[in-house]
Order: sequence, then C-alpha cells, then structure tokens
Amino acid sequence: MTRERWRVANVRGRGPLSALEQRARELLDPVYYDYIAGGAGEEITLADNERAFRRFALLPRVLRDTTGRSIATDLLGDPSGMPVFVSPTAFHRLAHPDGERASARGVAAAGLVMIASMAGTVAIGEVTAAAREVDRDARVWFQLYLHPEPEVTEELVRRGERAGCTALVVTVDSPVRGRRFREDRHGFHDLPAGMYAENMRGLPGTTGNGVRSIAMSADFTWDHLHRLRELTRLPLVLKGILHPEDARLAVEHGADAIVVSNHGGRQLDTVSATLNALPAIAAAVGGRIPVYLDGGVRRGSDVVLALALGATAVGVGRPVLWGLAVGGDKGVTDVLDILRSEFEHTLTLCGVAELSDLNADLVTARGAARC
Repeated sequence: MTRERWRVANVRGRGPLSALEQRARELLDPVYYDYIAGGAGEEITLADNERAFRRFALLPRVLRDTTGRSIATDLLGDPSGMPVFVSPTAFHRLAHPDGERASARGVAAAGLVMIASMAGTVAIGEVTAAAREVDRDARVWFQLYLHPEPEVTEELVRRGERAGCTALVVTVDSPVRGRRFREDRHGFHDLPAGMYAENMRGLPGTTGNGVRSIAMSADFTWDHLHRLRELTRLPLVLKGILHPEDARLAVEHGADAIVVSNHGGRQLDTVSATLNALPAIAAAVGGRIPVYLDGGVRRGSDVVLALALGATAVGVGRPVLWGLAVGGDKGVTDVLDILRSEFEHTLTLCGVAELSDLNADLVTARGAARC
C-alpha cells in the first residue's frame, strides 16, 4: 500500500500506521491477524502500551535553530539511521511468503538494525544474507530464549555468530508462555503445514521432523547469564525488564544493554506499560548501559517521548508486520520511513537541535502538573 493511499485512509484522523493495520487486517487470514495483533489475557497491557503515550504531552521549545540536525546514531557500535530498531517478532511467513527475508531487506533499505527472532520461519543465516543483499554492512541481531539443555543454547549462539549477527538479545520475561485467549479461541497452536521455526531445526536432541519445540523454563537465574557470557564475545542485551531492581542487577551481571519490554503485552497481562516503567529504570541504570524500549510505539512523537523519558532507542514490532503483509519488503521500508519522517518533524516542532537535547524538560503529564 503506497504512502499516498495511507494518507487517504487517514482522512478521519487515524495515523498512517494505524490505517495500515486496518489494511493488513483485510488481507490476512483472521487467525493469523489475531495471532499477530493479540496479547495475553484480556489484553489490558496490550492496550495500555499505546495509551501510555497519550498520558504525556510534549513541551516544545521555540526560536531554536534545528537545521543541520542529524538523527543518525549507533546501537552498541552498530550504525543506525535513527534511534529506532525493529523488535523481534515470530513467524513472519504468516504475513508474507518471503517472511523474514523480506523483512530483513526492508529494514536494511531503511538503514536500521533488525532483531531477528529465534522463532523465525526463515533461518538466521538466510535472514542476514537477505539483509546484506541490500546493504553489505546491514546489521542484524539475534534474539533467543535460553533452553534447559545447555548444548541447545550453545548451538543457537553459534548459529547467530556464524550468520554474522552483531549482538544477542536474550528474552528474560518468559519462564512460561503467556496465556492468549485469542489464540485459544481459534485453536491456533501449530504453524501451517510446511512452515516451521527454522532456527530450531537440527538442534541437539532433535527427533521426528527434525525441528525442536521452543522450550521455556522457570529455573533460569542470573547465573545462566554468566554462562552465556562465557560462550560468546557478542554483546548481550536483556529484553523484558520492567523492574528498576532488575535493571540494576542486569548492569551488575554484565549486560551490555537492556530493553524495557513487556513482550508487546503477550506474556503477563496487567503488568506496567513500558513507557510508564521507563523513567525509574533509566534512573536506576544511570547511563551505565543503553536502555532501549519497545511496546506501543506507533508514531514519531512516541519515539520523541520515549527518548525524552530516558530511552536510548526504541523498537517497533507489529507495524513492521503490517507493512510486510501489505507490501512485502517495500511495505516494511515504508513503515520505517514514515516513522522517520514523523520523528524528524516532531523534533523540529519541539525545537530539538540535537538528539542529546531530548530530556524530561520537554515532557509533562497530560492534563496535570509537570512531571
């Protein structure tokens, strides 16, 4: 779907990415749409992630020269065209036949970092290769879950390394799988015939069709992070932090960055929206490591708010899948380009000359005294 058509869809006041979701819903099998769009339980947290951004208002500065500003940055040393990355999401082939290959091409064309999910329907080596077809310097990070069998975790790490991934993102908020009523109503528990979580193929102990199930375990502790640190020299990012004390522990235990995340509202319903949790976590970390955020980001002003409240960069997940469903790799690039345009526009209207100018002085609680 072209940007011009998104603008037409926006005549009733809906933002372009919101309008894009509606178009993706029209195109996707309802079961697959609900899998992507849905969250845990009654989806209180899922909705709250987006609502949280509406609870804050920007306080622009005026008469400031914002010409010549650059929004380029780096994420753990990897160049990025703006302080935005693509969060890990599973099963992209539910949205488009090329799946994660198309997503990787689209993200690379936008000049951003993609975090590829361990639960991808395309193997990580093929994902990085697709990104580098577009940009030979494209950066891809690999998200993984720790497995009860150490040899399985080690092989997944090695696959990420062999693929040329430049960081590992460890999801830490999933000792068990979230309960998702939408999926239960559809009876959606298995991928369609011929579609697999390809990174789970051929791992130690694999039997049957050669693809292991993704295992979660409630017995993982900070000690397991130390063991993972011994396996690889790649930067380690912990994704799924909501409590300030866990943020402090992450720093103490050697994490290179954290992601303030509630799994897109897909794990434990009623937990805090990520934006609400961000300021206390940023204060606890105190600038010692980067603090990233995902959950509910749908417009350029959301990026500005998150950065002003303490995030180093933000991730987007579902909007990328809507772009993938509607337009393949070009749809993904369009989503990120629209976010970039909105982000720059908001920075200009806020009088922000440099990214380093973004701080809490630009934010107030909507309808209340300044926060």
